[in-house]
Amino acid sequence: MNNTLKNIWLCGLLAAMSMNAAAQEHSMIFNHFKADRLEYEGNQGLHLFKWDVQNWTGNDEHKLWLKSEGDYSADQNIFGRADLQLLYSRNIDTFWDFQIGARRAFEPERTFDAVIGFQGLAPYFIEVDSAMFINEKGNVLGRLTLGYEMLLTQRLIFQPRVEINLAAQDIQNRGVKSGVTEFEAGFRLRYEIEREFAPYVGMDYVEEASLREHQHSLRGVVGFRIWY
Repeated sequence: MNNTLKNIWLCGLLAAMSMNAAAQEHSMIFNHFKADRLEYEGNQGLHLFKWDVQNWTGNDEHKLWLKSEGDYSADQNIFGRADLQLLYSRNIDTFWDFQIGARRAFEPERTFDAVIGFQGLAPYFIEVDSAMFINEKGNVLGRLTLGYEMLLTQRLIFQPRVEINLAAQDIQNRGVKSGVTEFEAGFRLRYEIEREFAPYVGMDYVEEASLREHQHSLRGVVGFRIWY
């Protein structure tokens, strides 16, 4: 009887220690930085430098995100698009986070936007990053990014990518037309010299629509990806 009680007590002690360790691990704060795209993109008539940078701090359930995306035209010496987002992220399901916060758009128009979005991993390992932006004038914009990574070898990765920018209505002062304002589809082929550093090459097909014009182009891409 004493041995039985002793075994039950030991099992309970081990379970409590395990739960305490799991709780401590769950409450730990981590930080992750990733520059998914630091690249040159261009053709004979266009030369752009683009970035897509993200950093989060937190744990599995709660995170604080900083995101910045934009491009700089070397030909015109101007930023075509540039923004910074500050988001609170809450895990709502396996591989899925709900995000809410604010965006400061620097170009093409300086605005403060409310942000609501979802980020996660869809079936077939498709990476999804979606956001709706609502500015102080009531204009509603959206952005959806889809990505997929295919391992050709342990270090060579093929990554198709699609980004769609949308507007709910015409925005006259920005020349924005309702519907799809920008569609970008392409691929990156990167080689991981180290897991944290990988140069890449690729191609992009881009369509841009505004109240003034509609244009499309095919562009070559070269850049690198880093994370830590």
